[in-house]
Amino acid sequence: MAEILAFEHVSIAYDGRAGRQIILNDVSFSIGAGEALGLVGESGCGKSTVALATMRYLPRGMSVIEGHIRVEGRDTAGLSDQELSRIRGNRIAMVYQDPMSSLNPVMPIGKQLMEVPLLHGETDEKAAFSRAVQMLEEVRLPAAEAMMERYPHQLSGGQQQRVVIAMALMAEPALLIMDEPTTGLDVTIEAAILELVRDLRAKFGTAILFISHNLGTVARICDRIGVLYAGRMVETGQIGTVFRGPAHPYTRGLLGALPRLSGGGRRGKLRPIEGTIGAGDRSRIGCAFVPRCSFAVRHECEERPIAMVDLGGDHLARCARLDAIRASVKDEHDTVATAAGSNAPIVLRVRKLSKEYKLSSFFGGEKKGVVRAVTDVDLDARAGETLAIVGESGCGKSTLARIVSGLLAGTSGEVKLGETDLTKLKVDDRPPEIRRQIQMVFQNPDSTLNPSHSIAYALSRPLRMLRNLASGDAKAEVSSLLAQVRLPAEMAERMPHQLSGGQRQRVAIARALAGNPELVVADEPVSALDVSVQAAILNLLGELLEQSQLGLVLISHDLALVRHMADWVAVMYLGRVVEYGPVEQVFSPPFHPYTEALLRAAPTPDPDAAPPSAALEGMMPSPTEIIVGCAFASRCPSRIAGLCDTTPPPVRQFGDHRIACHLDLGGQVPVAPGGLTEMRSSTS
Repeated sequence: MAEILAFEHVSIAYDGRAGRQIILNDVSFSIGAGEALGLVGESGCGKSTVALATMRYLPRGMSVIEGHIRVEGRDTAGLSDQELSRIRGNRIAMVYQDPMSSLNPVMPIGKQLMEVPLLHGETDEKAAFSRAVQMLEEVRLPAAEAMMERYPHQLSGGQQQRVVIAMALMAEPALLIMDEPTTGLDVTIEAAILELVRDLRAKFGTAILFISHNLGTVARICDRIGVLYAGRMVETGQIGTVFRGPAHPYTRGLLGALPRLSGGGRRGKLRPIEGTIGAGDRSRIGCAFVPRCSFAVRHECEERPIAMVDLGGDHLARCARLDAIRASVKDEHDTVATAAGSNAPIVLRVRKLSKEYKLSSFFGGEKKGVVRAVTDVDLDARAGETLAIVGESGCGKSTLARIVSGLLAGTSGEVKLGETDLTKLKVDDRPPEIRRQIQMVFQNPDSTLNPSHSIAYALSRPLRMLRNLASGDAKAEVSSLLAQVRLPAEMAERMPHQLSGGQRQRVAIARALAGNPELVVADEPVSALDVSVQAAILNLLGELLEQSQLGLVLISHDLALVRHMADWVAVMYLGRVVEYGPVEQVFSPPFHPYTEALLRAAPTPDPDAAPPSAALEGMMPSPTEIIVGCAFASRCPSRIAGLCDTTPPPVRQFGDHRIACHLDLGGQVPVAPGGLTEMRSSTS
């Protein structure tokens, strides 16, 4: 296997006003043709620095101080600017997390694709056009020639990411760097993108450096893994070897912090890695992980440099206490079962809720149609429990949350908190007591915290406004709130930028709790956080539910997270709830074909897990389209011709479990985990 990328004892430093700071420290790895290496670790560990150094895009003040970076055998440090321009986009290409950072919003995507071969002088416009159409077909975009004329804003997020991948592969590069390419995508689109990358890698023989904090996606697409911590490579090896027997305590911590589809729910605790990467950890003589490691022994781990140890079979780890770690208990997961069903009191009752938007032409002309964002939704949120709402983008999850919180008014139906109907009441029209009882936690805590005010101000303001506390009482309550979310009292005097992302999200949760709410609506509250910080936040939310008996509505596309946190699950598709019930029933067959597709597409940190046997094809219909039958019929692999697309599906009841589907599930108990596939021959 030809070596495409090699890091040979690379160290990178930043020279600033505070002196020299080490960013990467003695990093070595290689990637061969057609091979994929997954690079994982927390924010700040150096993953993106590796990518930038490979492209020789390091920011001003940062430089390679030791070692060599070789691309196809050539040391990039010795390349002239002209030579670099020839290999960037030609021999090396990069796909970023946000596809719009690579797409020009005012240029058709066809012209943007054609720029690649034209810029490198490889062809004429006619050949470039044909090549662009061919690549759009390779990434499985429909009507490729028509797609060439579209602008980026006319494409979905998954389509935009496919276009960026097509652009990166236009010149058939030897190395493709992918930096968190699927983080913001739905689980079904993520599965399709990963399947696409795997197929294209096999076809073109491209080497891939895949950077991610999602170990499930790494397990699905990569051959080998490299674990970075504080700028040092602490473990490398084959995916199967490392996932089945992690040697370094940091790798074990990352895997132990993951929620899993096979887990036991929130009554089983995740195991986060305590603490964060410290400012001085990169410059430590010994192990950088010592302050957070439960296996650390001072004289073994801190007093001398620690080299990589060869564990055999291409498995390396940088640790002085490997024998002690191997002798410890390997099982890092609780499997406490989540209780089925509930008699808890209902906090929020939603019945026949619908939300429609009337579309107008430009300049206020005649109405052009109706967007049906939410249609006839029925569900309940209970005290001390979590109701999770899942589904692809555009399914109505966030619209439903905005109606509950008062950011939008519903069109019809009812949303009741106790005996108060909130359907038509926006937040400004709600009585102060109702505003106090419903609070939100957003995906980005910065949208909640004013950067110009201290944490004390952010927490005391809702105490004064929602609970009418005097300044002195509010100050005392701030300390209590910080303690409730496991933050020290001295955090009150800090500004938001002085806190880590996980600490800011804890403050956002404390702010939501300041009014003693009965219901908290959390919209993707941990999707932007590292796996260890995410585990700590999920444990915290679980403890708060048990202690305070508030209800939690959790919106997420991470099904493993939902399996861990939820008591009840509502699966939404095109504004409708297609399945609803206790989590252990919704995640076990029989289930709706759409739920089955979501579960099949969900990445799992299991190197032995097979890829989805049948990826969900097609796109969700437009919410302006009038659908007579089942909303999922156009994409359902089990559609019954002449029935599903013409007749609304019946709601089948299995105790507390509801499924809106024409398939006859009654009395059928499939043995294999394939779900509905074992019973379809008798229903189609």
